[in-house]
Amino acid sequence: VQLQASGGGLAQAGGSLRLSCAASGSIFSIAVMGWYRQAPGKQRELVATLTTGGSTNYANSVKGRFTISRDNATVYVQMNSLKPEDTAVYYCYAHNRLLAYWGQGTLVTVSS
Repeated sequence: VQLQASGGGLAQAGGSLRLSCAASGSIFSIAVMGWYRQAPGKQRELVATLTTGGSTNYANSVKGRFTISRDNATVYVQMNSLKPEDTAVYYCYAHNRLLAYWGQGTLVTVSS
C-alpha cells in the first residue's frame, strides 16, 4: 500500500484546510485509514481514524472541529476552526491485518 498525502499549507486561526490521502496498491486489504500529526518537539499523535465499517475515532483536541471521511481509496480530513496548536506535520496512515503504512508528511501551519 502506498499513501500520497496532499493539502497542507498555511491558514489563519479560525480558518479551514482539507487534507487528502490517496491510497494505491492493495487497498482492498486496508482496515483502517487515518491521520496522525507531529508538532515540533512533540511525539506523533493520533488525529482521527476511520474503519472500513465507518467507525471513527478522534483526538479530544480536534473533536467537533475535524471530520474524517473516505471516498473509495482516498481519505480526507476536513479541518475547521483551526488553532495555532494544530500546527504540525500531518501524516496519512493505513493498516491492514499485518502491516501499518505511512504516507509522507504534509505541513499545516496555523497563524494566530
